[in-house]
Order: sequence, then structure tokens, then C-alpha cells
Amino acid sequence: MRGPFSAAAVLAAGVLLAGAGPALASGGNDTSAKLRKAVSVDGIRLHQTALNLFGELKDGNRLAGTPGYRLSADYVELNAKLAGLKTSRQDFTYDLFSLADWKKPILDVRRGKSYIPGIAGSIPGGDFGSMVNTVSGDLTAPVWAADLVIPSPAPNTSTSGCEASDFAGMPAGAIVLIQRGFCGELTKWLNAQAAGAGAIVYINEGNVGVPGREDPRWFNLDGAGITIPMTAAQVATVADLAGSVRQGLVGKTVRFRIDWRTNPAVPTQNVIAETRTGDPNKVIVVGAHLDSVGTGPGINDNGSGSAALIEFAHELRGVYPKNKIRFIWFSAEESGLLGSEAYIASLPASERAKIAANLNFDMIGSPNYVNFVYDGDLSDSPPIGEDVFHPAARPFSATIEKLFLDYFKSQRIPTLPTDFDGRSDYGPFIANGIPAGGLFTGAEGIKTPEQAALFGGTAGEQYDPCYHLGCDNVFNNSNRALDQNSDAAAHVLITLAQSKIPDRPAVTPAPPSARRGGAQAHDHRDLLTAIDR
Repeated sequence: MRGPFSAAAVLAAGVLLAGAGPALASGGNDTSAKLRKAVSVDGIRLHQTALNLFGELKDGNRLAGTPGYRLSADYVELNAKLAGLKTSRQDFTYDLFSLADWKKPILDVRRGKSYIPGIAGSIPGGDFGSMVNTVSGDLTAPVWAADLVIPSPAPNTSTSGCEASDFAGMPAGAIVLIQRGFCGELTKWLNAQAAGAGAIVYINEGNVGVPGREDPRWFNLDGAGITIPMTAAQVATVADLAGSVRQGLVGKTVRFRIDWRTNPAVPTQNVIAETRTGDPNKVIVVGAHLDSVGTGPGINDNGSGSAALIEFAHELRGVYPKNKIRFIWFSAEESGLLGSEAYIASLPASERAKIAANLNFDMIGSPNYVNFVYDGDLSDSPPIGEDVFHPAARPFSATIEKLFLDYFKSQRIPTLPTDFDGRSDYGPFIANGIPAGGLFTGAEGIKTPEQAALFGGTAGEQYDPCYHLGCDNVFNNSNRALDQNSDAAAHVLITLAQSKIPDRPAVTPAPPSARRGGAQAHDHRDLLTAIDR
């Protein structure tokens, strides 16, 4: 059985809710104008601060199944109870075989710089990241440069790690900086290990302007015989660590931590909270994933959506919606939408049929944001098959998209469409015939000059430069993006909650001619008219 709320979550809730003041007791926010006025960026930021605290206190992340996630789930449920909602948890297990930094990796210079961890083989923006299937370790040791050539000419002349002399005089247990070049890469690592290195930081050749020579080199070390922890790094990271030293001790002591695990059957939980009133046969599911990746606390991805849902729940206290509202904070999204898949799989067909719509908010505070609206009518998306987007979900998904677009237009706020490709927790809903929609402010994509002209920010940079990195903390959000998108989310949520929603068509297999995902043929105007607002 689940025990009582953790002391840390209770304390954080008490402190933050006390700071929130009278807004929690406002009640009566049963229209778009009232709810939007009540929902505040300050309220969302308070909840993000709590989530950031839980991540930093517990190994630097809120990965599903970790202590940081459990604190986050306690905090969310406690807030939902304070908002008067009926709460429950859905237990499930998942196999953690990817994104498997169980604790946030650390590469910190004593009394100096802390480098930003990233994810192996995915986003190159971090300073370093764990090699796949590396052994784990936590050590503090001097740093040794093994015959580096930085900056590197083309072709590279470095023989880093290839010769025994590269390690002559190295203290046992040192953290070794090794560069690609000349001899085989495994030879370099085994030489360092045989010489008594405690850990390896590995970089590419670093030939400026030569494709494939500047990016980090990631490897799956399974079966390689490497028994010391190992990380890949940016060339600039090692250049900074080494300073002017190319061979020998660099004069710095560093803490190096990697906790890489393949974890079968990790227990975790979705947090579910719903209004006590409203038509139980017309349920609006409002979802956001609560987990982060292993490299950081995940306060934009997706502390932004999770915190917004807590704020909505509080400001809806005292409202008696026509349709039941069910908030779900999903776990294990970062490992493949596993929380939302577990939730949908747990429902019999009769219960799935009661879900009128799913609203999904995954990243709504990106610092270099664009206001993206999920392309529910697929008019701006590539063809999507029914395994991703069942035909029965399409007409009302288009209606939800138009509700968002109409709202933004009324506020003279620009938007752009984003592919409705099932990449976030709405995916299992639309695959099972349940309409969905939502907002997204951008992740690893690069902002174009045209987008910068519309939304401001910096062209040529990621929408979220800290996406899936250790710097995705409480400072990594745009208040303007949070403000605009939380208002739009509140508007569509209360509109659907207070509307007479048409019955959904029965979920039946699509005829072969419709198996190309072509939703453009659906005209959503009649359905929009049918919503009684």
C-alpha cells in the first residue's frame, strides 16, 4: 500500500500554498474570462519551484520511479486533495532501458565550473553525457590530459591514449581526458584502464569545420571490457578542463558521477484527480507528464504542463462543471508514453467511450518559444496511419484545434501548427479513437527567422536550449509563453467542461480507402457549432 505523503512534499505544499494567498479560495471560476483571470504565472511558477526542489534534492532528476518522482507525485496529489478533487493512483511497472541515467551525471570542478549533462546519442547541446551501458561510479580525483591536440588541425595529429607514455606518472584513479585519433578507440580506453585510470572523458578529434569530427562520440560499451565509468564530452568541455595543459595533470580536481542502470520492472504511478461533479459519461481528460529524463529536474519538460494542471485544479475549486474533468499526471512518458499507454490499456471499452476529449500540455514554457497548436485536422501534417490516429478521433480533434486557434486569434496572439504525430501522451488516446488536442512551445527544433519575426526570440537556436539537459531547471522558462499558453489551455478546458459535447461515433475499423490518415476530408464546422457554449 502507498504510505502517507512525504514530509518534503507536505512542507513544500504548505510553504507554497501559504504564499499563494487568497487566490486559492476564489472559487466560482466557471467561465473562460474568470478562469483565465484566476490562473496566474506566479501560481504556476510556485509549483515549478517545488518540482525543481524535489529534483535537486533527490539525485538531480524526477525520472519515473525515482525518489524525485515520488516526491513530485506526493506533492501533486496533496494539491489535488486541497483543491477538493477525488484522487487516486495507478500503479504500473516499466523497463528502463533507455535514458537510463538513474541519477543526474556530475562533472564538477572543485571550487569551479559545473558542466551541464546531456543525453547520450540524442541532444548534443550538453557539455557531456554517459556512454551507453557504461559502468557506474562516483569519484573525486585529479584530472589527467593524455596527449591532447586542441585546437586540432585537419587531419588530426593526436595519438592521445595510444602510447604508454601518455599515462606515465599518472596518479592511480585519475580522471583521464582522451581524444580520438590515430589508433583504435577501444585501444585508447583499455590503455587508460590498464594504467589505473578511475574514469574516462572522451572527445572527438575536434577538426573545426570537418563534418563528423566535432560532435561527441557516443558508444554502447556493452561487452567492450571497460570496467571504469566513461562519458562522452564536447571538445570545448575538455579544452576548458585541460586549460593550456596537453599532457599530464591539469591542476584541477573533479567530481565525476555516473549512475547508469538498466532497470527492469521499475514501479511507478500515474496520479489521477477528478471533479466530484459533472457528467461521468462526458469526461474531459487533462493530461501532462510528471516525469523528467535522468539528466535534470525537467522544469519545462514537463514541469510547465504539470504545474499548470495544479494551478487549474486549484482555480476550479468550487466550480460544478457540466462535464467531469479528470486531471492525469502521467509517469514514464520519457521512456515511451508508458504512463498514458498503461492508463488507456487499463480501461474497458465502456470507460474509454466516456472520455469525450483529451487535452495534452507537454512543454508550454520554452524560453525561445513558438505557440504551436496540435494539428487536429491534419491539414498541416504528413499522412498519419490509423495506428497513430484512429479515424474516429479525427472530427472532434479538429474541433479542439479550432477552439485553440479561435482563442489565440481573439487575443491577437500568433500561432503555428505542429504535427499531430502521437509523440506525447495524447498518442494512446487518438490511437484508440479518443479526440485530443493541446499546446506545445517547442523542444529541440530550431527557430526559423520567420518564427522569430512572429514570436520574438532568437533564430537559429533551439526552442528550448536546455531540452533534455541538466539546465532544464526553474530558470529555463519563458513567463510570456507560460502566460499565453496557460490562458489558452484554461479557455479550452472550461469551454469543453461547460459545453454540451456531441456523442462520439462508435470506434470501428476504418475501410481500406481511409487507411492513409487523411483527416483533411473531415469538415469540423458542424461539430464546432454543436458545442453549446
